Amino acid sequence: MSVETRNGELERWGPTFARLALGIPMLVAGIGKVFAVGPKAPGIEGFTGMLSGIGIPFPTVFAWIVGITEVVTGVFLLVGVLVRLSGVFVAVIMLVATVTVHLENGYATSEGGFELTLALFLVAVSLVFAGPGRLSVEHELLERELIPVSGGAEATEAD
Repeated sequence: MSVETRNGELERWGPTFARLALGIPMLVAGIGKVFAVGPKAPGIEGFTGMLSGIGIPFPTVFAWIVGITEVVTGVFLLVGVLVRLSGVFVAVIMLVATVTVHLENGYATSEGGFELTLALFLVAVSLVFAGPGRLSVEHELLERELIPVSGGAEATEAD
């Protein structure tokens, strides 16, 4: 049994939930790094120490870059602006975290493994392809994506 929807309207809501699923943990992690508050709150010093301990060059610089990027992309994802670009940034951060920290610990998140970073990476990549979805600043207020994708969903709908 298939569900018919008018002009694919129902399908356009999927990315909205993916944005929330990715935006919330990014914002929480970023706030913990930058402002040292919340459930994940190492602060810049703690995160810098962790990066230094695994051999990342210029750990303080990268700690600030990652922390600020997580805050900004978290906000962008929650409101639905620059979603595809935010997805790229989050995907890169999660890929690096997976390879440099979590991969050696196996799969399970409870053991420090890559389960969560892999899931967040895949959600980020899906948003790069899907865009912001229906309930977003770009669609509701601007009526367009700020960085349109040539040949994307808009082009196929017109065909």
